[in-house]
Amino acid sequence: MISIIGIGNAASAIVEKFKEIPQYDTYLMNSSVEKNTKNTFKLNAHDSPELYERDIPNLKSFFKNLKDRVQVFVVGSSYSSIYSLGILQQIRSKEVEIFYIKPDTELLTGIPQLVENTVYGVLQEYTRSGLFKTFTIFSNESIERVRDNINLKNYYDTLNETIFSCVHYMNYFEHTEPHIGNISKPNEVNRIRAVSMLDMKKINENWLFDLDTPRELCYYMCINEKRLEEERGLHKKLVDILKTKPRNAFRKISYAIYETHLQDFGFCVAHTNAIQQQKTLDKLEQE
Repeated sequence: MISIIGIGNAASAIVEKFKEIPQYDTYLMNSSVEKNTKNTFKLNAHDSPELYERDIPNLKSFFKNLKDRVQVFVVGSSYSSIYSLGILQQIRSKEVEIFYIKPDTELLTGIPQLVENTVYGVLQEYTRSGLFKTFTIFSNESIERVRDNINLKNYYDTLNETIFSCVHYMNYFEHTEPHIGNISKPNEVNRIRAVSMLDMKKINENWLFDLDTPRELCYYMCINEKRLEEERGLHKKLVDILKTKPRNAFRKISYAIYETHLQDFGFCVAHTNAIQQQKTLDKLEQE
């Protein structure tokens, strides 16, 4: 079982989607909680970052049943993300994976921009040092570009559903034997990650964050059971496409194929050891 923690209202909305799956143990931490329970904890809301830093709660009792493997969701630029450093400090003995949801930073100014820059950078540095197992980045802007049919009324729910689906399937693949293929275990130093949804016709990547300097790319392809049975030469066709992907001694590719009763779908997970920098307007213009 995996413990899933959402820090803040937006992150908790993502974690809510894991509640109905028995393999997950969910913890919601936000200012909307009416009272503390076994799996919910009220975080105070303040007017300044300094007050958040002084108000880190003692969570020893709340986390007493936390599993050894923990996945923590944090939404960048939110004031509640300031709590994340103090909360993560209290569960550092666990195997912690961080999922960071990055806002559209071009329109951020003032304190939210400072909060985003600080939390985004510090969590990456801690992950690269080995304090956390992985740091996976999702970009709201990139998800909106990939899911271009999002309507305004269901905007955040669609973003949250996309993130939930990606993370859940990543967990599923880890514990499921593929029909064929083998995902190479990423090098221990490559702890920073991004996820792509695959267009299965040509195995094209639709990245939910544009990762700089990917070192290892793992392709997870789910093929309909009828197609697996009836289509001749399918394995060679898929492998030949993967062989056209850019790869060298510093950019490795591995893959696994799974059977599904659904229509074909897939993901690619990119791993790197490079800290992802903020893309300011000046940097974008230079590119």
